[in-house]
Amino acid sequence: MRYILLLLIIIPAAEIGLLMLSGDILGIWTTIALIILTGILGAYLAKKEGLETIRKVQRQLNYGQMPGDAILDGICVLIGGTLLLTPGFITDTVGFLLLAPPTRNLFKPFIMKSFRKWIQNKNVTIIR
Repeated sequence: MRYILLLLIIIPAAEIGLLMLSGDILGIWTTIALIILTGILGAYLAKKEGLETIRKVQRQLNYGQMPGDAILDGICVLIGGTLLLTPGFITDTVGFLLLAPPTRNLFKPFIMKSFRKWIQNKNVTIIR
């Protein structure tokens, strides 16, 4: 969590630099078209993967299973969809990686570790 401020400065600066470079190489209109295209494609994929995750959770609950892995998938889809709607090529790349089921598994251990650490530090309030 202490690196968030640093990321909030570095990532937008890198995105702006990459967008300017892309504008020089590909042209402004092509760059704008790519940004719009990735936003539309990201929204479509996030909806598709999100609905599939909801179905997976429902199936697991119907069989009396805890949907832990499906919840992690849902978190990845939510974060990935948000990143894809953010203009920029770096955030789009990470967003697509979070939406694709094979590469999503690379992020799940990190998310689980973060949740465990968050809970162990008693930063979570559970309401019953």
